[in-house]
Amino acid sequence: MLCGISGEAPQEPVVSKKSGVIYEKRLIEQYISEHGAEPSTGETLNADDLLCIQSSRVVRPRPPTLTSIPALLATFQNEWDNLALETYNLKEQLVRTREELATALYQHDAAVRVIARLSKERDEARDSLSKVTVTEAAENGEEMVVDSIEGLPEALADKVDEVQASLSKGRKRRPVPEGWVTPDDISAFDIAASSALPVSETTSIGLEGEHAAVAGLKGEAAIYSIQADKLERQLPVNEAVTNTLWTGGKLFFATSQGNIKVYEGGNEISSLSEHAGPVTGLSVHPGADILGSVGSDKSIVFYDLANMKRASRAFADASLSTCAFHPDGHLFAAGTVSGDIKLYMTKNLDQAAVFQLGTPIQALAFSENGFWLAATAKGQTTVTIFDLRKEGDAATAKVLETGGSVQSLTWDYTGQYLATGGASGVTVQQYAKSSKKWTEPFRNSTPVVSIRWGESARKLVAVNGTGVVSVFGVKE
Repeated sequence: MLCGISGEAPQEPVVSKKSGVIYEKRLIEQYISEHGAEPSTGETLNADDLLCIQSSRVVRPRPPTLTSIPALLATFQNEWDNLALETYNLKEQLVRTREELATALYQHDAAVRVIARLSKERDEARDSLSKVTVTEAAENGEEMVVDSIEGLPEALADKVDEVQASLSKGRKRRPVPEGWVTPDDISAFDIAASSALPVSETTSIGLEGEHAAVAGLKGEAAIYSIQADKLERQLPVNEAVTNTLWTGGKLFFATSQGNIKVYEGGNEISSLSEHAGPVTGLSVHPGADILGSVGSDKSIVFYDLANMKRASRAFADASLSTCAFHPDGHLFAAGTVSGDIKLYMTKNLDQAAVFQLGTPIQALAFSENGFWLAATAKGQTTVTIFDLRKEGDAATAKVLETGGSVQSLTWDYTGQYLATGGASGVTVQQYAKSSKKWTEPFRNSTPVVSIRWGESARKLVAVNGTGVVSVFGVKE
């Protein structure tokens, strides 16, 4: 008897009353539960149509090859031979594997040593290169000069002192300008205008009055009219732009080629080339006489805007990622990729203080109150407020949680509102002097890469990575 499903002798045979076919009981019951029909005929079948068959159980005889002692000994001998051969093969393979592993480890160790040596030589060469500049050709050929710290010329240093004395004197009692934005206005902010500009891989935005300049890594730049909500002009920078600054009618583009291109009236009027690597940050002195820049070559360079030439230079101990002048102009802050924020005296570029965030600094912004510095680092969802009047851990005055990574920071002129922008959106953090508390009157989920306050802080102008400019304000 063979099962109609498996084709083997059933252990528990049953027969179909309808077709007379014999099946293994567990197999036909499973088939009925799935299909409700008989396999051979396709007719409807249930468990009541099956009839159990009783059969005598016959013990299967052992194979004739294992019924005698010589046959058993021969079987055991064959098993032993196979086991011994397998053991030999495994040992031989283990020896070869050990030899290959030893060779691989030796080669890996040699490669690691070579890479470490080359990395050290590369870093030393980069450090030496960052401290070397090519001067103008002399009569006997070109000469290489190793720079040390250069202080500002006496005329510019005097202007720094004048600006500091003038601005710091009335800072504490300076009233809020008439018509300035109120907390209620900011709470009512919404996207008042939005426009897509032909600037791909956008990195930065600069603001001057009712116009914004947007630039990106493809070497493209565009001028956008905030009031008219339209593109006014395109500028071919032709180099990847890493930062944008618009001040005093002049438009500055920092590029990855180590240049700072200067535009006025839509035309390029100058190009500053003092960095040996990408320029990563730009800031203008409050006196509008000095432009500061930092770069991945660890250098800080100050330029005299009157003649568009280098006025001062110094070097940090790590690549620099961003920078900002103090609102009084006597301090210059530079963020490093090592997570330090270094404060320098503007006149002589002597280091005055160091704050730490632990990871590469993303953005810096001085408050107009004169003693706060807002900073954020890559990957952090917080903005740290440092008090310049204190040192060490005591300098951390406040840590503001924004709920997402921050790429851009900007204070308003009154020092009340700190705007943050990043991939998770835009926020405005407000500090009330009366209650000495922080609040968040505005939050929007529109992602941005750079953000700036507009006139009277009644608008926030931001741009995202695809060149879309968004203007936040109170809708009329």
